[in-house]
Amino acid sequence: MECIIPLKSCTALNRTIPLVQLNLNGSNVGSTTSFPSKALFGKGVKKVASRGTEHSSREFKIVAAVDEEKQTSTDKWKGLAYDTSDDQQDITRGKGMVDTLFQAPIGSGTHHAIMSSYDYVSAGLRQFNYDNNMNGYYIAPAFMDKLVVHIAKNFMDLPNIKVPLILGIWGGKGQGKSFQCELVFAKMGINPIMMSAGELESGNAGEPAKLIRQRYREAADRIAKGKMCVLFINDLDAGAGRLGNTTQYTVNNQMVNATLMNIADNPTNVQLPGMYNQQENPRVPIIVTGNDFSTLYAPLIRDGRMEKFYWAPTREDRIGVCGGIFRSDNVPREDIVKLVDAFPGQSIDFFGAIRARVYDDEVRNWITSIGIENIGKRLVNSKDPPPTFEKPKMTLEKLLEYGNMLVREQENVKRVQLSDKYLKEAALGDANEDSMKNGTFYGKAAQQVHVPVPEGCTDPSAKNFDPTARSDDGSCVYN
Repeated sequence: MECIIPLKSCTALNRTIPLVQLNLNGSNVGSTTSFPSKALFGKGVKKVASRGTEHSSREFKIVAAVDEEKQTSTDKWKGLAYDTSDDQQDITRGKGMVDTLFQAPIGSGTHHAIMSSYDYVSAGLRQFNYDNNMNGYYIAPAFMDKLVVHIAKNFMDLPNIKVPLILGIWGGKGQGKSFQCELVFAKMGINPIMMSAGELESGNAGEPAKLIRQRYREAADRIAKGKMCVLFINDLDAGAGRLGNTTQYTVNNQMVNATLMNIADNPTNVQLPGMYNQQENPRVPIIVTGNDFSTLYAPLIRDGRMEKFYWAPTREDRIGVCGGIFRSDNVPREDIVKLVDAFPGQSIDFFGAIRARVYDDEVRNWITSIGIENIGKRLVNSKDPPPTFEKPKMTLEKLLEYGNMLVREQENVKRVQLSDKYLKEAALGDANEDSMKNGTFYGKAAQQVHVPVPEGCTDPSAKNFDPTARSDDGSCVYN
C-alpha cells in the first residue's frame, strides 16, 4: 500500500515527528516537517524518500508494510487485510443448516443470531428522534430507520451513488417483520402493492415472472400519478428459495430470480411481455421479507442489487411490541417486562398467542350459555349481532400460566415424533422388518411371541416333505 502526501500539506496534521533529511531534486532539505505518527499507519511503517529529476510538487512515498507476525492483540486493525467476510453479515454461514421447522433465532442453525440488528448501526452516527408509534403500536427504531432510509434513497437522485433497489429483511420466525413493515408503510402514507410467496409458482411456465412485472408496473403507475408506492413481497425464500435437497427447482423459480435481478439492474425500464416500447417508468423500491436468504440465488442477494438487514429484536424492542399487544388490556408495564423476561427465547407472536389464550375462557362460557348445537345458527348468517365479551382481567399469574402451556406444546412437537413411532411399531412390530429380510413372514412372526414352530422337511420336491413344517431341519431325502 502506498500513500502519496504533498510535503506542504503535512503541516496541517496535529501530531508531528521529525523527518530525516530528504534529497529532493538533488538538494538536501534539512527542515523538520510535520508528518502523521505511527498511531495512524500502524507499527510497521517504512518511510521511503522518492528520488527523481522533476518533483514540482515535492512528493514523497510512504510505504506501509503488513507484517502480521509483529502485530499484537492491542492493534486495532489486526487481521483486517485477511478479512473476507461480508460487509453486513455472512449469510452463507447458514448454508446446509436449514431447519424444516424454522426454529426460533436462539439456538443452532441459520437462525442463530449472527449479529444483532443494532450492531450494524455505527456508534458514531447520530440517532434521530423518530416518532416510532403508529396507532398505539410500537415500531422498533432500528427497523424503522432502515426501512425509511431505504425508501427515501430510492426516490432521490444522489450523485454517483448506486442505491440497491431491493431491501431484504430476514430473521427468525414470528419476529414481526411483516407487521413492522405495514406499520412503517402506514406511518409514511404508503399503500403498497403486495405479493406473497404462494404467487411465485404456477402450473404455467413464466406466469409468476410476468406477475412480478405487472405488479411492479402497477406500483410505477401509482408513483407516476403522484402517490408514493412500493412493491412488498412476503416470504421470498419460501417461494423462490431451496429449502433442503427435496425442494424441486422449477423453471418458475429460475425465472423469478432472473426477473428480480433484471428489475434491480434496470428499475426504470421494466417491460411487459409483448410490449417492448422505450417508455421509461418511475423507480419503485422493492421490500422483501424472509427467514433464510442463504436459500436464494446468490447473485440476487449481492450488495449492488439487494441491501440485507438481519432483524433480531432486542429486549427493549420486545417490551415495546408487547406493550402494543396488551395496550387495551391495561396490563402494567412492569408486568410486561416480567413476562418478556420469563420467555427470552420466544418469538413476538408467542405473546400474541398468550393474549388469545386468555379469551378462551370467555368463549367457553358463551358456548355453554347457548349450547353447542346452536353455535352454527348463532355465528353463521344470523340476524343477531355478533357476540361481545367483557375484557377479561389479565394478571401476570394468568399470563405466565398460559405462556408455560404454550411452551409445553412446543416441547411436545420437538420431543414426540409420532410418525417415526408409527412406522417402526406398525402392524406386527418388528415382524415386518424380519419378513422383508428373510422372506419367512409367518415363522418369524411366530417366533416373536415364542410360539413353538414345527420343524421338518419344507422342500415340496423331497421324498419326505412335511406340509405342516414351518422350519427346515435339514432332514429332506431325495431320489
